[in-house]
Amino acid sequence: MPSPLPEKVRTAILSSLGAGVVPSIGLQHIQVGRRAEVDAMLRDLRAVESGGASVRFVVGRFGAGKSFFLNVVRAVALERKFVVAAADITTERRLSGSGGAARGLYAELTRNFATRSRTDGGALASIIERWVGEVAHDASGAGSPMELKPKTPQIEAVITTRLRPLQDLVSGYDFAAVLSAYLRGFLDHNPELQTAAVRWLRGEYTSKTEARADLGVRTIIDDDSVYDYLKLWARFLRLAGYAGLMVCLDELVVLSHRLNNRTARDRNYEAILRIVNDCLQGSVEGLGVVFAATDDCLTDRRRGLFSYEALATRLADNRFAADGLADLSGPVIRLAPLRREDCYVLLLNLRRVFANGRDEQALLPDPALERYLASCEQRMGAASFQTPRDTVKDFVGLLNVLEQNPSADWAALIAGIKTRATTEPVPTAEDADESATRPVVPPAAPRAIPPADARDDGDLASFRL
Repeated sequence: MPSPLPEKVRTAILSSLGAGVVPSIGLQHIQVGRRAEVDAMLRDLRAVESGGASVRFVVGRFGAGKSFFLNVVRAVALERKFVVAAADITTERRLSGSGGAARGLYAELTRNFATRSRTDGGALASIIERWVGEVAHDASGAGSPMELKPKTPQIEAVITTRLRPLQDLVSGYDFAAVLSAYLRGFLDHNPELQTAAVRWLRGEYTSKTEARADLGVRTIIDDDSVYDYLKLWARFLRLAGYAGLMVCLDELVVLSHRLNNRTARDRNYEAILRIVNDCLQGSVEGLGVVFAATDDCLTDRRRGLFSYEALATRLADNRFAADGLADLSGPVIRLAPLRREDCYVLLLNLRRVFANGRDEQALLPDPALERYLASCEQRMGAASFQTPRDTVKDFVGLLNVLEQNPSADWAALIAGIKTRATTEPVPTAEDADESATRPVVPPAAPRAIPPADARDDGDLASFRL
């Protein structure tokens, strides 16, 4: 008999899925399908572990399970001793932008650093402390690390040896200097210096003068250097004993269909192109990047990634992967619809989670699951498998009602469901630069409608869409 789930895990799964969002914990209890896609990501993780790099674009419709897949990748990476940084792209946090937009994304990523022991994020300070402890232990030899002084030859020699690989990268000297400052604060029992170093590493300094006064460095992390510092983090984490850095970026559609300005989109696409080139060409070590995008975000020739010709070339599908043939070796992973059998197993898993691992206490019998799936197919058609979000959300709602109303008839409840497939939102934002190439038609002024006897029905006076 399966052991009961921890109440925290059970509540997180049910409340998240009931609201139509992806739980951040307990994914192993409900994961179904996607075996080929997960195997492809495992190959990427092994490549990063060996000192390589990888980049992936997980593509699917709204509700197809992109965020869920990213969370599965995150959980697998944490088990393989990666540091995982996850964030959603917004108009205020993106890969390129002025006014702190790119630095805001960097700050969000570093704030969400997660390790196997700190799965909820906030692991940056513990990562630095672990590295500092190892350096102090190596420098002390048989003695106590607390007996060391910051400027002793042993400390200087160990720091120089440990951080020498970082000096080959852009801004590597300043990155190493800040790590050394943290170590000095650790040995001098100076929490202010340690706090300043962590602030700098998180990208929270906005003034070079303040950073120089606190840490003695002349640079700060700004909008133009975000990706350079992600590469530095990837290299440093491998030096600190981790497998590498896995960056998960969701909501890539914001760049394609929420940024109005063509120039702003192209600058972000240039940043993505730089990541793609570095990862595919082996120019970066220990870094994996996973983007989640919709189909339109990828293939739209006017606003999507394919509007940038260099990305369209690199992300194009394999011409031989047609007629049911798949190729998961390229950068793009298209999430195929779940099979009916997968959806059935998913409902079984959800029923088990709701019953806290006790199948004998399940609120619905097996025939009810078949009836519910048939109802979903009748109401939503193929969308019930292509975008299982509505199917799962309604099923959790059904279980909630049955739990709180024991006398309710599940057959009547299933028959009364009227939910239809959620349609993808149609982008309405217009390009600022494209508006200059199209005639701008001002809205027509309200016109009084003449009485029927005064109208000339033989001519079309006006036409308005």
